[in-house]
Amino acid sequence: MYEYFAMGTKLHIALIFFILSILTACSTENREQALGTLERERITFSATANEIIRELPITEGSAVQAGDVLARLDTKNQQAVLAHAVAEAAKAQAYLLKLSNGERQEDVAAAHARVDRAQAKLTETLQNYKRVEELVKKKLLSQSEKDSAIATRDAARAELDSAKEEFSKLTAGTRPEEIEQAQAAHAAAIADVSLQQQKLDELTIIATRNGILDNLPYNLGERVQVNAIVAIIQADLVPYARVYVPAPYRLTVIPGAQFPVHIDGVKEPLQGKVRWVATEPSFTPYYALTENERARLMYLAEIDLPESAQPLPSGLPVQVELARQE
Repeated sequence: MYEYFAMGTKLHIALIFFILSILTACSTENREQALGTLERERITFSATANEIIRELPITEGSAVQAGDVLARLDTKNQQAVLAHAVAEAAKAQAYLLKLSNGERQEDVAAAHARVDRAQAKLTETLQNYKRVEELVKKKLLSQSEKDSAIATRDAARAELDSAKEEFSKLTAGTRPEEIEQAQAAHAAAIADVSLQQQKLDELTIIATRNGILDNLPYNLGERVQVNAIVAIIQADLVPYARVYVPAPYRLTVIPGAQFPVHIDGVKEPLQGKVRWVATEPSFTPYYALTENERARLMYLAEIDLPESAQPLPSGLPVQVELARQE
């Protein structure tokens, strides 16, 4: 009976050691791998205005090409702003043209006529003054009559000078400073038109790269806020492996290093090349861990794959063999 009990105890202990060896081997194997998933670049498109979505011409999951319309926002408000900017530009251009061309011939002719009239009036007042002066000398008129004639003469002379100055102003043309100011105002108006046109164009969300329309967060008819994401494209490029590297292998996983990458569903491993690895761990900071626990720290890394991986869908699990550096 005792021998049977002893034999059972030995078998139990042997079984425990066998299980521990398997767990140890699995744990060691897992530490020699960097686990993660296949990823692709994601391009997000945000709204530039607080408007309602009027059109979603492409459904989620569809392939898109650069230049395809992903969404259209309401354009009524921006079209009104653009029309106002165009009108202001036309007004500035007309004012600049007026200054550049000078005054109309009709206005110049009228000013010339006022000069002639003032000249004729001055001639008349001069003759009248001479007659009054002769009569005052003969004491046929009083001194006050002479003073009145002098005042009339001086007023006519001043009126002639004013008419001549107005005529000179009309015929001299616009000052260069005024023309430059009008040119600057016209340029500013044109720039505002370009800006408002760009804002109008941005209300139509257009794909900038080929890929798959991954997500449309808003529905048709919903109002979006400024900078809200209205479309997400998954780029139609070769995917990369986004994995977490255990701390003991961090020194060997550097940009340019190559490792075998196993992908679920793919028989043969692909050759991957590290393009980026984080300098800081992604999980608990090292100063909060013991020496044994620090081995569990993980560093995020991105590994490029060959062209043959392009057909593979994103999200597939991957394992990178860190112990087999190529």
